[in-house]
Amino acid sequence: MHDTAAHILVVDDDDRLRDLLQRYLGKSGFRVSVAANAAEARIVMSGLEFDLLVLDLMMPGESGLDLTRDLRRNKYLPILLLTAMGSVPDRILGLEVGADDYLTKPFEPRELVLRIEAILRRGGPKADGRMVVTFGGCTFDIERGELLRNGEMVRLTSGEIDMLRLFSRAPGVTVGRSELLVQADASNIRAVDVQITRLRRKIEDDPKEPRHLCTVWGQGYVFWLD
Repeated sequence: MHDTAAHILVVDDDDRLRDLLQRYLGKSGFRVSVAANAAEARIVMSGLEFDLLVLDLMMPGESGLDLTRDLRRNKYLPILLLTAMGSVPDRILGLEVGADDYLTKPFEPRELVLRIEAILRRGGPKADGRMVVTFGGCTFDIERGELLRNGEMVRLTSGEIDMLRLFSRAPGVTVGRSELLVQADASNIRAVDVQITRLRRKIEDDPKEPRHLCTVWGQGYVFWLD
């Protein structure tokens, strides 16, 4: 395997799943190291550099959530959480503490690969440590909630900021309307659709034919970078 391949650390206390992911991700072109818990992960990370961390949320000892929170205090490392807890509040909590994406167990290994590739395409933080995504003529600072379009600052409501943050952390992943209802400070499903319409006016060249914030009929919405 080429030395320039992305190096991924898989942390999960399930021996079978850990071994399966190591083999599958290896066959998908990644360099892969593994750890059975957060303590082992810390030892491995002390001696090796990684491009992304695939981290189980619920583990004996230090949880994946606690490890994510601690890592975010000291360094930037893309993190994809694996969780058996599929409720919207649980998933949102993972994003709030700093995870870049989440995947609910059980899952298809191919979907994991696609999500990893999407995270890696976004790249790392800017020199000052802030995460920024670019699409079309827009630049969105995820941490500050600031949107520039063609170099001009665009005013966003708090709900629009929350919504764009959620989409920006998981481009290419369909987000259900019920999840947006919780995340985007909306009072009902109709309010979600209204916020989507307003956000499109601020980021799309043609809001009626969106290229970035697209509808997935019967499911929700998906956000595409360039």
